Amino acid sequence: MDDFGEELEEIKREIVESRALTIKTNNLVNGLSADIHAIGKRQQGYERNLKFSSVGFYALVVALVLLGAKVLIDARVDAEQAVTKTLRSNVERLEKEIKLLEGREEARAVAERRAMEFQDLITSQNRGEALKRWPELSKLPLSRAERAHFERAVERFRNEMSVIAYNTGLDHIRAERWQDAERALRSSVENNDDAPHADEARYQLARVLRTQNRQREALSLLLELSEGATSNEVTDDATLLLGQVQLDLEAWNDAKNTLRNFLRRFPNSPLRFTARDELAKLKEEH
Repeated sequence: MDDFGEELEEIKREIVESRALTIKTNNLVNGLSADIHAIGKRQQGYERNLKFSSVGFYALVVALVLLGAKVLIDARVDAEQAVTKTLRSNVERLEKEIKLLEGREEARAVAERRAMEFQDLITSQNRGEALKRWPELSKLPLSRAERAHFERAVERFRNEMSVIAYNTGLDHIRAERWQDAERALRSSVENNDDAPHADEARYQLARVLRTQNRQREALSLLLELSEGATSNEVTDDATLLLGQVQLDLEAWNDAKNTLRNFLRRFPNSPLRFTARDELAKLKEEH
């Protein structure tokens, strides 16, 4: 009986221990489950963070790739634009050179045609037309030989026209056709103001102007001739005529000075007697 009681107590003790062990095991299982659950959550968070980090990294890589591609494309575009600009500049330069060459060729063709026409005028001795066309022709691209030839011909024509106009003016003076004489003498001077007869033409023109009562116009011509004529014969004639024109204008003191200057500069002139008479008369009256 005592043995049975002891066994029963032993069984109860074992049951209690088993329950305690079961409870402890359950607690351990629950704790382990909680730990596993926490670990699972942390793993999910890590995976989620890793996913987000992967997406960000991928986006960063894509952005860097796109940026690098853009830089490369921009560099390539700039290079192509520079090449295009250079080619365009070369094309424009070549077009300008072509136009310039075409213009030169056209101008040269026009110059050759005009030169042939001008040579015909020279051959036919058409002085007036040649002198009329020369200013325009001289601006064209003539060769050196053509220009030298034409300049000599024009100079010769000017001299010839000047001489012809001068002689025509003298003929008109003798016939007392004063207006025609004026036109001819002016034409003589305009054609060649450096010709040997140019001062004589100016002197005769001054005479014509005085005859037409245009003393002030004659005065300017005579002042130049009295001071700088190339021929002494013209200088003394012009100086005496200057004094007479000043008398016409009633510039008495100027006339006295001019006549005195004439007698001092040209004591052997055939006109000295006329100058003395004019000066003496002037002194008596003024």
